[in-house]
Amino acid sequence: MMYMRHRHLDIQYKTPEQIVKMRAAGLVVAAALEAMRRAVAPGVSTAKLDVIAEQVIRDAGAVPSFKGYQGYPASICSSVNQQVVHAIPSPRQVLREGDLISLDCGAVLDGWHGDAAITVPVGEVRPELLRMATVAEDAMWAGIAAAARGAASGRGRLSDVSWAIERAVRLARPPRYGIVTGYGGHGIGTEMHQDPHVLNHGRPGRGPRLVPGLALAIEPMLTMGSPKTTELADGWTVVTVDGSVAAHVEHTMALLPDGVWVLTAPDGGRGRLGDLVTDHQPAAV
Repeated sequence: MMYMRHRHLDIQYKTPEQIVKMRAAGLVVAAALEAMRRAVAPGVSTAKLDVIAEQVIRDAGAVPSFKGYQGYPASICSSVNQQVVHAIPSPRQVLREGDLISLDCGAVLDGWHGDAAITVPVGEVRPELLRMATVAEDAMWAGIAAAARGAASGRGRLSDVSWAIERAVRLARPPRYGIVTGYGGHGIGTEMHQDPHVLNHGRPGRGPRLVPGLALAIEPMLTMGSPKTTELADGWTVVTVDGSVAAHVEHTMALLPDGVWVLTAPDGGRGRLGDLVTDHQPAAV
């Protein structure tokens, strides 16, 4: 592991062996998200989902990344409908048929973090909301693919990821989705949030180079209306100003000399990225 400074950024580049440790944490996150996905149903509270995720994480010998982070009181963020990110689970927030919920989860194992999010329908959901969630996921994968191609070419820059995300969203008309601008992806490693910040919009060819050892959490956030958001009085929950429904997805990925490894995807990203995924995943140490 080493740190390099890029115009006031301190970026932590990981060794292949350290990326293996991050993969272990990523698989814990994947398991917690899958357990919550199976549990989502009308009548289930977001507090119940939080209990499920924490149990999976601790049973794996890991610790929830979110719990206690800057005072955050839970193991997940459970953002329903107009809630965009950082909504605190509550026994009073009970899921209803037609809701759309974003579940964000992190785990730290052996000192290394994984972070990912999924958007899940509750029962029968309006097709246009499902479409938005699909567009968000496709945009996330487009960003990850751009990182892989940029590293392979030796010419890639961080904002190539941002541009790929925005382009995927803009090409997915109709309708024209709002791209939330106040929040985005981030570096990740021995801390959950590290440099660099990864915008979900922007022009290509800017910022630090995309090189092996770079680990990022890529996380688009879309809305059915205006991208403007506001934070509620709890100091955490971010909601759309116009009340439109939002979607949020995220994966942790790392660049290796011969490809990308999506650390929070059970298949490493192979199903979506094909040959862009490394064929030589490092051995555990």
